[in-house]
Amino acid sequence: MKLKNIILLLAVVVALISVFYTFRGDQGEAAYTAEINKEREEKDRFMRTAAESPFAENPDTFKGLSYYPPSSRYRIIAELNPIQNKKAVLLSTNDGKEQRYIEYAYAEFDLDGYHNKLLILEIMDMGPFRGKLFLSFGDETSASETYGAGRYLDVVKMSGSKTITLDFNKAYNPYCAYTEKYSCPLPPPENLLRVAIKAGEKIYEH
Repeated sequence: MKLKNIILLLAVVVALISVFYTFRGDQGEAAYTAEINKEREEKDRFMRTAAESPFAENPDTFKGLSYYPPSSRYRIIAELNPIQNKKAVLLSTNDGKEQRYIEYAYAEFDLDGYHNKLLILEIMDMGPFRGKLFLSFGDETSASETYGAGRYLDVVKMSGSKTITLDFNKAYNPYCAYTEKYSCPLPPPENLLRVAIKAGEKIYEH
C-alpha cells in the first residue's frame, strides 16, 4: 500500500474515533442532564404534596423551585483531606441560635482560577442525623442569584477514599429560605467561596 493511501486511511480512522467519542460524550451529558432534571421534578412534587414539606400548611402557595441549567462542569471530583486533630465547631443559625458539629475533612478543588477549600463537618447532636456529614457554603452568587444565607450539599462518608464528588448541580436551599419557622445553620467562614457556583438551586421567589 502506498504511503499516501496509508496516511489517508489513518486520517479516516482518527476521524471515526473522534466522532465516536464525541457522540458517546454527548450521550453521557444528555443522560446526566436527564437524571438531574428528574430529581428536580421529584423534589417539586415533594414540596407540593408531602406532609414534611415546608409548604405543607399552604401547598397552593408553592410556585416551583428555580435552578441553574445542569452542567457537568460543576460536578467536581475534589481531593478529600481528613482532619487529624478534630475540633468542635459551633455554627450560628438564621434565628440567632447555635448548632454543634465536629470537623471531619477538607474538600479541595480548583475552579475559575481559584483553589477552593471547603470544610466538611460531622453532626454531633443526638438524634437520627448524628454522625452524618454536613456541608454548607456561600459563593459569589449568594444574595444576588442564590439564597443569601448559603446553600447545602449532601455528601456521604467514603472510608479510605482520597477524593469526594461535589455535585453542585444538586446544591439546595435550607428550609429557612422558604419560611422563617425553621432554624438553619449558616456556612462557616472558610466556606465562603470567591467563585460563582452557577449550579443548583436559585433564590426562591415568594
